[in-house]
Amino acid sequence: TTKARVDFNTLVREVIEAAKELGFETYIIGGFVRDWILYRPSKDLDIVCLGSGIALATKVADLLPDAKLAVYKNFGTAMVKWQDHELEFVGARKESYRANSRKPIVEDGSLEDDQNRRDFTINAMAISLNEANLGAIVDPFNGREDLKRRQLKTPLEPGITFSDDPLRMMRAIRFATQLDFDIDADTFDGIVKHAERIKIVSAERITDELNKIILAPEPSYGFKLLFH
Repeated sequence: TTKARVDFNTLVREVIEAAKELGFETYIIGGFVRDWILYRPSKDLDIVCLGSGIALATKVADLLPDAKLAVYKNFGTAMVKWQDHELEFVGARKESYRANSRKPIVEDGSLEDDQNRRDFTINAMAISLNEANLGAIVDPFNGREDLKRRQLKTPLEPGITFSDDPLRMMRAIRFATQLDFDIDADTFDGIVKHAERIKIVSAERITDELNKIILAPEPSYGFKLLFH
């Protein structure tokens, strides 16, 4: 609707203004960018900045009337809820993992570091909110091509992506089912090779992904992939 578009434009405008005031390079990243290119409705935005995500979220909440701010200091993230939109803010980061845990060791990083840690190429695209190249899509792994081909592919070598966080194997099958996409052959081989790593993931997180597969238009596709 027109009102929804106006609300969304206001929201993005205030994020741009807040980032400018703080001097933070800032981007919309992840699922919203994917869904925007696919013309799928999405009200949730992930915002990544080169700076403090908490500071940026706080500034945005100050600029938006009746916005609700939640800060998660342990994770270095913050959430702003405004009308029916949710924005999650985080500073760009680099992650490294230990063999027995999905919990990463986190350091400040560049936009490139942040995109490297994403699960799939179609979720690693970013839209610039910076004056110099406002609206430009930053797509280092050719995610737009993978959207056209309707395929899921990891940004890094599949063994790195899945070994770091084995839940991404379930997410691959869930996204393939929801979007009716194929899984790239090398990426699927990576799932098969690292299937045992799923043991370090909690039952709750696995159940969440299974439920999303069940709620997809054709859940049988997901279950065929799971039993392959």
